Amino acid sequence: MKISYNWLKEYIDIDMEPGKVSEILTNTGLEVEGLEQFESVKGGLEGIVVGEVLSVKKHPNADKLSITEVNLGDGKITSIVCGAPNVEKGQKVPVATTGSTLYSAEDSFKIKRTKIRGEVSEGMICAEDELGLGDSHEGIMVLDNNAVAGTPAGEYFEIVKDSIFEIGLTPNRIDGASHYGVARDLAAFLNQEEATSASLPSVDAFSIDNEKLVIPVEIKNPEACPRYTGLSISGIKVKPSPAWLQNRLRSVGLSPINNVVDITNFVLQETGQPLHAFDADKIKGGKIIVKTLEKGSKFISLDGVERELSDKDLMICNAEEGMCIGGVFGGIDSGVKDETVSIFLESACFDPVYVRKTSKRHQLNTDASFRFERGSDPEMTIYALKRAAMLIKEIAGGEISSAIQDVYPRQFTPVQLELTWANMDRLTGIKIERDKVKSILLSLDFLIIQEYEGGIKLSVPLYRVDVTREADVIEEVLRIFGYNQIPLKNNISSSLNHPPKPDREKIVNHISDLLVSNGFYEMMANSLTKASYYEENDAFDEKASVKLQNPLSQDLNVMRQCLLFGGLEAIIHNINRKRSNLKFFEFGNSYRLSPPYSRDDLALYSEKKILAIFITGNKNEKSWNSNSSKSDIYALKGVLQLIFYKMGIKENILERSGKTSKLFSEGEAFNYKDKELLQYGSVSDKSLKAFEIDQDVQYAFIDFDVLVEILSETKTRFKPPAPYPEVRRDLALLLDEEINFSQLKELAFREEKKILKSVNIFDVFKGEKLEKGKKSYAISFILQDPGKTLTDKHIDGLMNRLIRLYEEKLGAQIR
Repeated sequence: MKISYNWLKEYIDIDMEPGKVSEILTNTGLEVEGLEQFESVKGGLEGIVVGEVLSVKKHPNADKLSITEVNLGDGKITSIVCGAPNVEKGQKVPVATTGSTLYSAEDSFKIKRTKIRGEVSEGMICAEDELGLGDSHEGIMVLDNNAVAGTPAGEYFEIVKDSIFEIGLTPNRIDGASHYGVARDLAAFLNQEEATSASLPSVDAFSIDNEKLVIPVEIKNPEACPRYTGLSISGIKVKPSPAWLQNRLRSVGLSPINNVVDITNFVLQETGQPLHAFDADKIKGGKIIVKTLEKGSKFISLDGVERELSDKDLMICNAEEGMCIGGVFGGIDSGVKDETVSIFLESACFDPVYVRKTSKRHQLNTDASFRFERGSDPEMTIYALKRAAMLIKEIAGGEISSAIQDVYPRQFTPVQLELTWANMDRLTGIKIERDKVKSILLSLDFLIIQEYEGGIKLSVPLYRVDVTREADVIEEVLRIFGYNQIPLKNNISSSLNHPPKPDREKIVNHISDLLVSNGFYEMMANSLTKASYYEENDAFDEKASVKLQNPLSQDLNVMRQCLLFGGLEAIIHNINRKRSNLKFFEFGNSYRLSPPYSRDDLALYSEKKILAIFITGNKNEKSWNSNSSKSDIYALKGVLQLIFYKMGIKENILERSGKTSKLFSEGEAFNYKDKELLQYGSVSDKSLKAFEIDQDVQYAFIDFDVLVEILSETKTRFKPPAPYPEVRRDLALLLDEEINFSQLKELAFREEKKILKSVNIFDVFKGEKLEKGKKSYAISFILQDPGKTLTDKHIDGLMNRLIRLYEEKLGAQIR
């Protein structure tokens, strides 16, 4: 939220450096995230001065140029070459002096002393578009004859310079969402040292001119609209706003539209109360009705979009149709246009829940909805209405042609709280003077109803919707008193924390370091995702999705059941940017609702931490000295084996599961003690097609909780390298096609556990030279005895046993 310092000073009498104001506001809870400078004309016309043309003569070397002598008020005569046809002796003109900079849109141009067709030019006589003061470029800008040569142009044109505070407003501090709200906090802080107060301009002069245009108001849904006020103004002239009003709006990032709309935006920024102006001639039946319409009703909003309404959307209607979505957005036909001559001005208080749900339902975020959905001040409606009406009458003309229509069916009662000195002292840790506490609360518009020995009874102002408990009152006192004034104790209290073993964070870090060192990038996807991902994929039960009651959008309306879709989103995002060789991993949570899918039973909700791994594209980038090959399921399997090896997990403790998800076109799954630990494989074409990915993607997910359970039961001990050499022996086996390598490996380790270190496959052959239904495997065996050097007799004995085992169990033939 942007706050103008010049504007702020209209409500509080202060004169201090903007940096100091930033510090005070931050300390009081309105954190200033940035401080920037605003100029009503870019560059502030620095280096531009008023000049007087003393003489004009034709350029000897150019027909369309003139050589002028100009008095810049510095006691010298400056020669300037000018191409404007309207330059004449005696004119007062704006001159960009040497070294000054002119701005246009995104570009800038620095004025230098130069020669133009052989003649020296020491500046530039400017047109209004070159200064940013208008659009005309028909000739130079001629100023009033009373202008004094040498006067800075910024002073002559009254260029506004301002400091703009960028405030990071927290959701609970909607009372600070206006210039007056910020001034009120600033005054409360300064009032501790010197009497200071903030005040709004008086509206005592407000009066009704006639009652020629009375438009009655009826509220049919008082729950959604507890208060609605309005009045009519006739005979207005819609035109551009005066410069001061346009500059005020531009300083806080708003674009001027016309005088009526600009005034409603001005009062919003001033008071925090949203307003809306209707073209009175478009109010059919001459009546305002506040109600909801039937579900499915159509409404075209101000942005030209036809919207289908819910029966929970509050509408501001005339006698026949909806004109505006209450508290959110106007309609395309009912707003103020250039031809509008009469208006109905609305100032209302809407229920925050209704506004928020409507805003999210239609994905409309406006200045009005921002304030209403956090809670508005029902007592500000009348003041804001009068203030805007008086400004419209002053700037746009016209007459106030009705009494104020104030329909207030649901009265608000201020919250009353007790503040006890004992709780005050306990929560603050110090004893603040009681008179100072009361002074701070009074400066924040709290009313002291009763005082007694142990504390005070207070009435909370209606605009402080966030103050509902005694602790909130104490916080109000502390933020104005100053958290920095609470002394720090000399002793520090702490408790020793013994993390459980194994340390989950260390496991995450070890695995992350391992994957990053192998070329992976860590990613973080949103836990919120599209329900359609699970509704359109038969690998998931759509009833198991954890749905949000108030989703930010339809793209973020459920919690993710798995991490696959976030990864595929990241992959297609990168592929579309010409990065197709990708390795990603993510540690994240998945969420699920278990049968019977009762959303009110919290015991049915579950959350799991998952490690997801993605590989796609080539294994390595193309190079002159190496060939590039596609990543496949075996590349992913190698990564998983590397992780288990790093964690000290032996594969023989895992159980192969016959069930793999429909997410995979091929893959494997492993359990640990009947708990699913891991699934990996190639993502199905159906899932890839949904994301328009036309290359294979390998995906694995590991249940982190099961992994931690394995590590808690696994003891990894350091073994020094064996001093005796390794021996390798190879076998070429002819096997039936249905036999796989894992069977060979499992049999080998079952036969020899002591000296057999590893079994690997280094060649597979299938072809016409082999019998039908056969294949050939080339297997290597690494042998090593930790206590002695192996002899040929020992080695040959083991290899013979393995050959007999393969022949008997698998029908293998030695080639």
